[in-house]
Amino acid sequence: MDATAAGERIDFTVRGMTCASCVSHVEKVLAHTPGVKSAHVNLATERAEVSLAPDTNLTQLVKSVSDAGYEPVVETIEMGVGGMTCASCVAHVEKALSAVPGVIEAKVNLATERASVRALAGPGLTDRLRRAISQAGYEPRQIETDSGGADRERARREEEMRALRFRLIVAAILTAPIFVVEMGGHLIPAVHHWAMTTIGEARIREISFLLASVVLFGPGLVFFLKGIPSLLRRQPDMNALVATGTLSAYLYSVVATFAPSALPAGSVHVYYEAAVVIVTLILFGRYLEARAKGRTSEAIRALARLQPKTARVERDGATVDVDIDEVRVGDIVLVRPGERVPTDGVVTQGASHVDESMVTGEPAPVAKRPGAAVTGATVNGSGAFSFRATRVGADTTLAGIIRMVEQAQGAKLPIQAMVDRVTAVFVPAVFAVATLTFVIWMLIGPEPRLTYALVNAVAVLIIACPCAMGLATPAAIMTGTGRAAELGVLFRKGEALQTLRDVTLIAFDKTGTLTHGKPRLTDLVVTRGKKETDILCLAASVEAQSEHPVGAALVAAARAADLALSPCADFKSVAGMGVTGTVDRKSIAVGAERFMASLGVDAAPFAQDAQRLAEDGKTPLYVAVDGKLAAILSVADDLKPTSRAAIDAIHSIGVNTAMITGDDERTARAIARRLGIDEVIAGVLPDGKVATLERLREANKIAFVGDGVNDAPALAAADAGIAIGTGTDIAIEAADVVLMSGDLAKVPAALAISRATMRNIKQNLFWAFGYNVLLIPVAAGVLYPVNGMLLSPMFGAAAMALSSVFVLTNALRLRRFEPPAVIASAETAGQARMIETEAADKEIKEEAMTTFNVQDMTCNMCVKHVTKAVQAVEPNADVKVDLAAGKVDVTPAPKDAQALAKAITEAGYPAQVAA
Repeated sequence: MDATAAGERIDFTVRGMTCASCVSHVEKVLAHTPGVKSAHVNLATERAEVSLAPDTNLTQLVKSVSDAGYEPVVETIEMGVGGMTCASCVAHVEKALSAVPGVIEAKVNLATERASVRALAGPGLTDRLRRAISQAGYEPRQIETDSGGADRERARREEEMRALRFRLIVAAILTAPIFVVEMGGHLIPAVHHWAMTTIGEARIREISFLLASVVLFGPGLVFFLKGIPSLLRRQPDMNALVATGTLSAYLYSVVATFAPSALPAGSVHVYYEAAVVIVTLILFGRYLEARAKGRTSEAIRALARLQPKTARVERDGATVDVDIDEVRVGDIVLVRPGERVPTDGVVTQGASHVDESMVTGEPAPVAKRPGAAVTGATVNGSGAFSFRATRVGADTTLAGIIRMVEQAQGAKLPIQAMVDRVTAVFVPAVFAVATLTFVIWMLIGPEPRLTYALVNAVAVLIIACPCAMGLATPAAIMTGTGRAAELGVLFRKGEALQTLRDVTLIAFDKTGTLTHGKPRLTDLVVTRGKKETDILCLAASVEAQSEHPVGAALVAAARAADLALSPCADFKSVAGMGVTGTVDRKSIAVGAERFMASLGVDAAPFAQDAQRLAEDGKTPLYVAVDGKLAAILSVADDLKPTSRAAIDAIHSIGVNTAMITGDDERTARAIARRLGIDEVIAGVLPDGKVATLERLREANKIAFVGDGVNDAPALAAADAGIAIGTGTDIAIEAADVVLMSGDLAKVPAALAISRATMRNIKQNLFWAFGYNVLLIPVAAGVLYPVNGMLLSPMFGAAAMALSSVFVLTNALRLRRFEPPAVIASAETAGQARMIETEAADKEIKEEAMTTFNVQDMTCNMCVKHVTKAVQAVEPNADVKVDLAAGKVDVTPAPKDAQALAKAITEAGYPAQVAA
């Protein structure tokens, strides 16, 4: 039960880490645990991401981290399981839960219908467990009343903040009398005289001893509980530095108080004030750190808060409010004016405008009518509508965004490798410097040597804090990627932050990226004796079988002309070339000039027309009938309104641009001139994009921007792949960065925030390293021979605390980052509005969905039979079957829904069109 079934990556919480040395220790322990392939630990998120070999024993992994003195968070989750009827069901559920990455043990009780799961705490664990139960064929039920992992994490952090604040207040109250008496006596002689005559030196030292003991072993006990064991394991961390420094000052003071004769003459001094002030200042610094760290992850919490807690759902003919976790795929959900959309789905009734800025970053509301897709957490306008839920829980767009941001925030950039190498030896080196300081002062220092040696050694220990080093990179990454998400830029891989910073050339796909991806027929010239309507009808009949946007343009033009398309046989598509088929016993070919050449068709008669069309930025295509040239036509894909402005913004950042397209050379260059693109690579077939990128990479660091299925290899091959969020899922999965809208203004925004984040990281690292390089020698006393300057351990503690606060505060500046201004050109903005309106109307008409109530479906074979029956009547239909609800969604809506219902019924599953 406690071993992974297959090689997996798990992400779990590790508590108790306070500095970069802790990170190094945990990573080292994990790396030496049997079965662990690699491990990355993030101090800011307190998470470890581990790659495991098959059958790795997770119990051993937990034990390794615990033995190292840290706390791998193992949580027990209770959830209900419906649908179990026998011991075999119990075994199935236990097996499914045990296969979830991070699960240590799963126990299922048939009588109580409950599952108890012990697992390493990590993001999305509850959702993964629920999904595993569903995929096993059973029903997950909610027992816990909390609002999920994000709320638990927030509650835990708030509890830690309260405890830390309490310890700080107690320490400050007890420290104040010692500090006032000791430091007041040094600064104001009258105070010293009053204290000595009224209270007495011996009594003052005894009171200071009592107060210091309470501070050190009360609020300051955490430093000893963590620091001393780390010393014994020979893996010292920041707690060890503080524990050693304060304990040294405290014990020296105790000896001076109760056994002064044991010390050399002239060295009987107490340093209770140094010990307690150090503890108080460090607690204060940690409190400020905790507050700042909470703000660095505010983007995640803000996204999580967007999800409504409940949804208004139609159940058994009534409308009821249910918890968001109880919404199921296929449910009809009602949305009233001003409400947030509870989950992802497709509108079935009503109309409204929805503010989707939380997803796309675009402020303009989007019209929604039946058939339009809606996204969970977006805000409805003044209308009301109902929609069918298509994705719920961890499968929604919002959940995916949160996962991507969390993954990016937990990434370890290449620049962090240098930090890791330094911090691996930093604390031992500090102990060595402190020891050397003590020895040198004892050998050559002035009298009282022991006092000077102790004070300076303690100052070195206290001032050398590796916290700032450990927080420098992750704090900036968390804030930068969070701000990027708010702007509609998702870094799927945190490493892309650093890669994108170094990009010198951005290559764009044309169709769907620089253009709308919705070409329209602009010209049609036929040879003598041919009729335009006849040729358009033949070409559209063949292209109706194609998924290419050009095909859709020809079909749309034919339908606009009220032409009846004919059946096409022997259809064949040649990627990047064209299509062929047989219509009305005629062999039809539609494609580019190179396609005609490959078929032996001479396109020369239309050379002048092709030149004219290409120079206008239109794509010339040819139609051949029975092996003879019949017509030339052209399609134009209008540029997006922000394409030119985005290219200009990229140039202003100092990055060159290129366009890779399969278009004719003349057409491509005409478009490039309008956009101001530096380099054009035309006539590239889909499988040639990778080779083109490889050639460009010889002299440049390349980012590629694309949206289609055929762009996926290029997105994966580029140094940084940027996918348009309106593109295909395959392209998005292959990319490093996802733009949540089709607006190319997001490209310079991604570049700019990458550079801003990396610049912030360098500033943080400079401060973290520079602070130590500068102040450790000062703390050791190198300036004493020059000007008599020594650094008090108390000032060292203050500087140490402020160093981490400075780094976090600097990282938080990224929350105010503003991307380069990109303003749509007036020339294309008007066209864009017209095109988008036409496209929206067209999509709503073509993509409207019809739902059928289907009976007697009981298993996956039934699903296959129903799907086959639908596609026999509607070959190009997208069929989604909800087995539990008995619903079948068919997109686009069939022309004759009743006929399709009859076909499903004849397949053995009684069906009728849903109301």
